[in-house]
Amino acid sequence: MDYFYGPGRNHLFVPGPVNIPEPVIRAMNRNNEDYRSPAVPAMTKTLLEDVKKIFKTTSGIPFLIPTTGTGAWESALTNTLSPGDRTVSFLIGQFSLLWIDQQQRLGFNVDVVESDWGQGANLDILASKLAEDTAHTIKAVCIVHNETATGVTNNLAKVRKILDDYSHPALVLVDGVSSICALDFRMDEWGVDVALTGSQKALSLPTGMGIVCASPKAIEASKTAKSVRVFFDWKDYLKFYNLGTFWPYTPSIQLLYGLRAALDLLFAEGLENVFERHARLGKATRLAVEAWGLKNCTQKEEWFSDTVTAVLVPPYIDSAEIVRRGWKRYNLSLGLGLNKVAGKVFRIGHLGNLNELQLLGCLAGVEMILKDVGYPVKLGSGVAAACAYLQNNTPLIASRV
Repeated sequence: MDYFYGPGRNHLFVPGPVNIPEPVIRAMNRNNEDYRSPAVPAMTKTLLEDVKKIFKTTSGIPFLIPTTGTGAWESALTNTLSPGDRTVSFLIGQFSLLWIDQQQRLGFNVDVVESDWGQGANLDILASKLAEDTAHTIKAVCIVHNETATGVTNNLAKVRKILDDYSHPALVLVDGVSSICALDFRMDEWGVDVALTGSQKALSLPTGMGIVCASPKAIEASKTAKSVRVFFDWKDYLKFYNLGTFWPYTPSIQLLYGLRAALDLLFAEGLENVFERHARLGKATRLAVEAWGLKNCTQKEEWFSDTVTAVLVPPYIDSAEIVRRGWKRYNLSLGLGLNKVAGKVFRIGHLGNLNELQLLGCLAGVEMILKDVGYPVKLGSGVAAACAYLQNNTPLIASRV
């Protein structure tokens, strides 16, 4: 946006990267430091303890890796599996597709369970596969918690129940890139073995830090896993954890200070309040879509995401034009439709450091864009529906009561 100036602020409503809070920007506005000095390991130690809280784990071990979510995927896979291992993975959208592609390229035997885009993971098929797998050839179940391309959230508690019903020892690897810190995530309770997220999503940081959390079972699996890994090897991290210096290579000092500030903001608000805020924003967005006479790409209410809404457009409208028009005319950034839903949906991201009035501004912008591209929307209809809901459900700001 620095290269194409528009008055005011860009309204960033893609499902990541998201808005960065001012306290986080200020925390990162600092010079480099020697990461081998006593200060950085001391801060890292507290960060690792606090990061466990966003995963809701007491026994998991977190790794703060200078990478993106894609690198965090690779870390999860290569540390726990060996080439040729069988995995069950659910294809429900672009990001689950990319993770499956990564698994295949890394040499795993991927058992793909495919659903229509807009549906959640087919857990009935998972149950049948586990029932048949008496020899326990399935080594891992890989699932995206929140599929950003279609706005679908999967039920991880149900995944754990199915595994327990069949007493199956497969690892559960979860992509929580667009869910953790926005949707309730219970690593210990749901028996998740590896969970991961990226700094640019609900943590509201710049891109550049992949956060992986591994259960004791996953750590044990890493001792015998034969996949080649160097940069992503947990063993190197654990060695330096034991030494008390924490870093096997140079971290981003600025991102560490940013993470400290981001966690402080989340804890000050209260994680349960954060989840409730995202639920409000998701509900308000869906009410606006309904008032516009449009449909949600997500096909059942049980799968509705509270971090992103994918909106289906009529066949005479190219959804990419909605995204282009938003940026060119209203300084509003919306998410494109990806792959199978390219041209068919646009996406409204409502995650991270975001409040009700910001969302209403976005919805007003979307209404004007829809009018621009020839859709017969009644201006104010979606905003009114969202306003009515939010006015009745938005609590007082806890710190100002």
